[in-house]
Amino acid sequence: MNVDVLFFAAARDLAGDAALRLQIPETATLADLIEVVAARLPRLGAALPSMRFAVNEEFAALDRRLQADDQIACLPPVSGG
Repeated sequence: MNVDVLFFAAARDLAGDAALRLQIPETATLADLIEVVAARLPRLGAALPSMRFAVNEEFAALDRRLQADDQIACLPPVSGG
């Protein structure tokens, strides 16, 4: 199945693009997808453990089962004053 991964802020800089379409197994979880992204984008891989992820605009746990055409957002930590 195919899913879209969207990268924001520093994640976009490390990924080198704003989005990536990936084909993953039908039984894939968010954790499985993160492994695929880390392998495909090594510059981003080291930063992934500190990021949050949303599936279809809702924050999601790593054990969330993904569905075809889900949209996964990769959100780096935000700081400010």
